[in-house]
This record gives sequence, C-alpha cells and structure tokens, in this order.
Amino acid sequence: MSKRSSATSSRTPAEPRPGESFADLLARVRACTVCAPYLPNPPKPILRASPTARLLIVGQAPGRRVFETGIPWNDPSGDQLRLWLGMTRDQFYDESRIAIVPTGFCYPGTVHGSDLPPRPECAPLWHPVLRAAMPDIQLTLLIGAYAQAYYLGKRRGRTLTDTVAAWRDFAPDFLPLPHPSPRNRAWLKRNPWFETEVLPSLRKRVGDALRASDNDAATG
Repeated sequence: MSKRSSATSSRTPAEPRPGESFADLLARVRACTVCAPYLPNPPKPILRASPTARLLIVGQAPGRRVFETGIPWNDPSGDQLRLWLGMTRDQFYDESRIAIVPTGFCYPGTVHGSDLPPRPECAPLWHPVLRAAMPDIQLTLLIGAYAQAYYLGKRRGRTLTDTVAAWRDFAPDFLPLPHPSPRNRAWLKRNPWFETEVLPSLRKRVGDALRASDNDAATG
C-alpha cells in the first residue's frame, strides 16, 4: 500500500481537508454514519450552520418530531426557546446569522417515553472542525446538561441549576441555559431568577452578537 493510500484510509471522518468549502464540510457531516449501529433509524444528522454565523445554539439531540421534519427545534421546546430569545421563526432560522449544532446530530431514540442521551461520539468528532470553520461566532448558548458538559467540562457546576445560576462566570463566550422543554416548567417555577435575571441578559447578548453582523454588512 502506498503512503498516500495509507494516509487516506487512516483519515478520520471529521479531519479538516485543505481547501474544502463549507458546503462540502456540511455534506460530510450530513453523510456521517459513525453512530449507525446504535441508532433506531438510519443516520440523519440535523444541523444548520454557515461560515458567517455569529450566534451558535448547542442543544442535546433531535427529538422524534425534529427527526421527522428535519428542522431543528421544530417542536414545543423550540417555541419556548424562541420566546426566551424574543425571535420569530424567520429570525431564528436565518442560518447566515444563527448556527444550530446540537451535541448529537441524530435522533437517538427513546426509552420509557424519554429521549435517550445524544450519542457521545458526535460532539468530539464534529464540533471542533465546525467551530473552526465558523470564526465569527460571538456567543454560544449551551442548552441543557449535555451541551454544558461538553463545552464547560470541569468549569460547570455540580448540577444544571448550579451551572445556570453561575451564568455570569462563563461570559463572554458562553451562556448556559436549561432545556426549554415543557417538562421543565416545574424547574422554572422553582427558579424565578432565571426569568428576571438571565432572560434579559440573554436577549441583550444575543442582540449584541447579531448586531455585530449587521454592522459588518453595513461597513463591508
């Protein structure tokens, strides 16, 4: 076997490829089958991204409805998230400004009526190369414990509540949030500081990040 063929065969699916376009990178992500043996359905990576995005939203993994439609956050959790952000659907899905890259790209299935965790292979494999290809990201929203575990590591709190309560400590790069699932209504009731303290800052910081792209367009 030649050196060239040996290097090609040992290349990981996510290894950066010199001169590759962002569209080609996304095509590679969407063709990924690394987790196929562990999924209840054929792989269907669901994400939205562009090299001009300023805001990155990192959740956990697609649920069944998102898997069926192929549209991230196209469910009641997404409706709640858009309310938190103060955004319309059109604003939220403008991928030139907002990237949506979950911790796991494929629907992992359910057990006892609850979604399984995102596959652990996904984020370490693809997030570094995608982040490197989106140099203009100003703010990353870490939604839920899995996103916070991957991006914050030992910096996160003992519980999700501890991590979200310490949201100021992760500025300016990250802002941790609870999952906006309807199942978390009890959490929101127990933690009224989230609505009074975190949401106003969330909207301001998101607005600042997106206005930066508007300013660039105006001066470009």
